[in-house]
Amino acid sequence: MIKLIFIFFFILPLLTQDKYTKLRNDMVKFQIEDRGVKDKYVLDAMRAVFRHELVPASHISQAYNDHPVPIGYGQTISQPYIVALMTELADIKPGMKALEIGTGSGYQAAVLAEIIDSVYTIEIIKELGTSAADKLKKLGYKKVQVKIADGYYGWKESAPFDAIIVTAAAEHIPPPLIEQLKEGGKMIIPVGHPFQVQNLMLVEKKEGKIKTKNILPVRFVPFKRGKE
Repeated sequence: MIKLIFIFFFILPLLTQDKYTKLRNDMVKFQIEDRGVKDKYVLDAMRAVFRHELVPASHISQAYNDHPVPIGYGQTISQPYIVALMTELADIKPGMKALEIGTGSGYQAAVLAEIIDSVYTIEIIKELGTSAADKLKKLGYKKVQVKIADGYYGWKESAPFDAIIVTAAAEHIPPPLIEQLKEGGKMIIPVGHPFQVQNLMLVEKKEGKIKTKNILPVRFVPFKRGKE
C-alpha cells in the first residue's frame, strides 16, 4: 500500500511533467524555431508556459499540436507558431509594458508575462476573462491584469504601451489603440474580413506617424464588440 501511495503521489506527477516538458521542447523546436522565430526571450517563454493548463480538459491531448484549439464561446487558443511570431514581431523585451486585446485562454498573456512584468489584457467575454484570470494566478502569473471590457477602446488609464497584441480579426485598426501606443511602439493585429483570410499587420508609431506592414495571411476569430 505504501509503495502504491508513493508511486501515485511522487512518481506519476514526475512522469507527467517530463511528458509535457518534452512536448513543449518539441513544439518550440519543430513548430517555431524551425520556422524562423529566433528571439531567445520568445523561445524561452514558449518553453516555459504550461499550455496544457490553459486548454479545456477535453482538448488537453491537442495542447501542443500545430493548430488552434477551441476554448468555448466560439473562441480559440492560437496556434503556437502564431503566438510566438506575434510576440517576436512586437519585439517584447524586459522592462516593457504590453497590452493584449482578446485574453481568451490566457496563453498569450502568460507568454508575455514570462518576459515582462507589466501585462494588461482585455477580454469581452466575461466567462473567458474570469477563467483566464483564475488560471493565470494559479500558474503564478499574479501580475497580469485582466479586464472584462470591449478591447476596441483599449486601456486608456494604463496607457501608453510599448507593445499591443490583438488576437482577433478587426476590419480596421482601432484608433484608440493607435493613440495608446507609445512613441516607438509596435502593434500586431490581424486586419480583414472576419470570415475570410486576413493580413497580420505590424503597426509602428514613429515621430507621431503610423507605419504599417503586411506580414502574412492568417485566419483569426472575429474581433467581438460590445453594444455601441
